Amino acid sequence: MASSASLQSFLPPSAHAATSSSRHRPSRARPFQCAAVSAPSSSAASPSASAVPAERLEPRVEQREGGYWVLKEKYRTSLNPQEKVKLGKEPMALFTEGGIKELAKLPMEQIDADKLTKEDVDVRLKWLGLFHRRKQQYGRFMMRLKLPNGVTTSEQTRYLAGVIEKYGKEGCADVTTRQNWQIRGVTLPDVPEILEGLRSVGLTSLQSGMDNVRNPVGSPLAGIDPLEIVDTRPYTNLLSSYITNNSEGNLAITNLPRKWNVCVIGTHDLYEHPHINDLAYMPAEKDGKFGFNLLVGGFISPKRWGEALPLDAWVPGDDIIPVCKAVLEAFRDLGTRGNRQKTRMMWLIDELVSSSHTG
Repeated sequence: MASSASLQSFLPPSAHAATSSSRHRPSRARPFQCAAVSAPSSSAASPSASAVPAERLEPRVEQREGGYWVLKEKYRTSLNPQEKVKLGKEPMALFTEGGIKELAKLPMEQIDADKLTKEDVDVRLKWLGLFHRRKQQYGRFMMRLKLPNGVTTSEQTRYLAGVIEKYGKEGCADVTTRQNWQIRGVTLPDVPEILEGLRSVGLTSLQSGMDNVRNPVGSPLAGIDPLEIVDTRPYTNLLSSYITNNSEGNLAITNLPRKWNVCVIGTHDLYEHPHINDLAYMPAEKDGKFGFNLLVGGFISPKRWGEALPLDAWVPGDDIIPVCKAVLEAFRDLGTRGNRQKTRMMWLIDELVSSSHTG
């Protein structure tokens, strides 16, 4: 793979110190064995593009005015309800065009009286990390953040505590399984101010719900584990900066067929659960150069557990973003949008493998 820009150039200022102080420290554990570069030997591995019928490789989405990506007209049959909501109104416009400020001024009774604004509150606000608790706490929201590698500063934590305190017994916070904060009890009129407050302390809630990339996960002992292979913090920061376009919104990847998980492995303990992530970076050396092996397609749901597959590919450490971008855009372009239970990336991999054998 051609060399990309340096890792340092992609990182936000807050991550520079972690990069310079820890990334270049000698590893205290041996990396995983480098992936083979020969063609995959098992039928479960990804097929070559030439083996899949050409019509199946036609992108199902297209870019429209404003930079938004929408489903092409010819593929709008047998859609699930969530896809219909996305077609009805662009969710990210609530952020990019300031729609949240106008929505926050409306009383809930008026919002519920209109189909579009009710969908805004119950579905589209999830693109901004806001989940309406209609049945549990009508008019209140859970807000999910982006917190790469689970790292938070004292300033950020104090700000979140201040937000929660305002709501008394209705306010609380969760620490999630993907190393993230969720705050509860938020009311809609407060949302614009909270979003500005998050930005002021270097946080964002953008693209943390629905069909978006979830919080990038790394080692919970990053930088302090004496047996770590690599400090994952610079890489998860890098991924998060790409995913949200430095908290400005990355419209190229906000219309995925389903949610998508990514992690960077720091130790042999596999705290990050690479086998149930859509893309997992496994640290490995090749010809004395540090980089990552790749696993793709892992997920777990009530209907199916799909273990991530080795891609039989290795990439240099500085190339993690081009790889992530390529995988995400392939999922965006080719993924199916029908039965919600069969729209995770592993189902697409299964389909492409099957069509390569029968095509």
